[in-house]
Amino acid sequence: MENAALLKAIIENAIDGIITISDRGIVESINPAACNLFQCVPEDIIGKNISVLMPPPDRNLHDAYLHRYQRTGEPHIIGIGREVTGLRKDGTIFPFRLGVSEVQYSGRKIYTGFIHDISREKEAETRLKEYASHLEELVEQRTISLKRSVQALLMAKEEVSLSLEKEKELGQLKSRFVSMASHEFRTPLSSIQLSSVLIEKYAQEFSNPNITKHIAKIKMSVSNLTGILNDFLSLERLEAGKTEALVTEFDIVKFAEEITEEMQLVAKQNQSIIYQHTGTASLFRIDQSLLKNCIINLVANAIKYSGENTFIEFNTEITGKTLTVVIKDNGIGIPDSDQKHLFEPFFRAHNTGNIPGTGLGLNIVSRYVDLMNGAVAFESNVDHGTSFTLTFSRP
Repeated sequence: MENAALLKAIIENAIDGIITISDRGIVESINPAACNLFQCVPEDIIGKNISVLMPPPDRNLHDAYLHRYQRTGEPHIIGIGREVTGLRKDGTIFPFRLGVSEVQYSGRKIYTGFIHDISREKEAETRLKEYASHLEELVEQRTISLKRSVQALLMAKEEVSLSLEKEKELGQLKSRFVSMASHEFRTPLSSIQLSSVLIEKYAQEFSNPNITKHIAKIKMSVSNLTGILNDFLSLERLEAGKTEALVTEFDIVKFAEEITEEMQLVAKQNQSIIYQHTGTASLFRIDQSLLKNCIINLVANAIKYSGENTFIEFNTEITGKTLTVVIKDNGIGIPDSDQKHLFEPFFRAHNTGNIPGTGLGLNIVSRYVDLMNGAVAFESNVDHGTSFTLTFSRP
């Protein structure tokens, strides 16, 4: 009696619905949780065929499932764990996961159905699909908008170049154009970048690969356009003579670790930036801003021209009065015929294909290294990667 009372208490207080039916599909008992789900009282259901709780087509298929189970003895045939829909008393339907077990009781077979309401799961799935669809549309719209902005910039530059007759006027107009573009485009780009970060944060609970993919597209597009703006602005300042080396002493290791962490965020899938410092000394006197620009430019190139699932080596070494920085990748490499032009402005190697870029990055790196009285060298082989080495002497 005590065991029977305990079992009854468990069934009466269960969170999921529990229904028992005879081998003919007649309901013999129903617990309160199931009554709440179907918005009924026991008297409405007991003595009736279980199919009254199911809308078509499950109602029409249920007896066939039951007969097949009785004939074959295979529980999965009648749907252990399968998703079905239930019919409430008010005519509304809801989804639930159904598990059925056979029980021998008092010399006869009865079947126990365990009903787990999955309405919230289905609603979440629907919202997620709608969210992913909206995000995909948003990415497409933003991509089109960004492309139009770039095309507008290129058209404006072409029209300006054609309208100018003197080199002095061209230089002045170019300076104003770059400053305007920098201010006008940085604000919306920052907003887009922030929005993508927030979307990624709010979408973490869904763990949907489509959301992650489209957020990555947004971030990559923003990163590419920001890089273009930075290159043009840096070139304009260099040509105007506004860039000077400001030497300070700082910790190279901490500085390089921060850059590594920053660039790892924009790396491709499963790309790893491996940083290593050689030697016990870590302090060095050099222009921190110019050095950071050089390293970020080279690491960004390594990311851009290497594939997924690759390593990028980033090494620093201080020996005596010399600082050496090495960035090495296993990417597409630089053809021999292109290497002599590599540091020329607007030059891009012939094997870059559709990979975006301005052809200004390495020219800027070379000129910044010159301002810091350093030297830049490289080694490269097609399909085997590229290694850049920056060398600076302590002033």
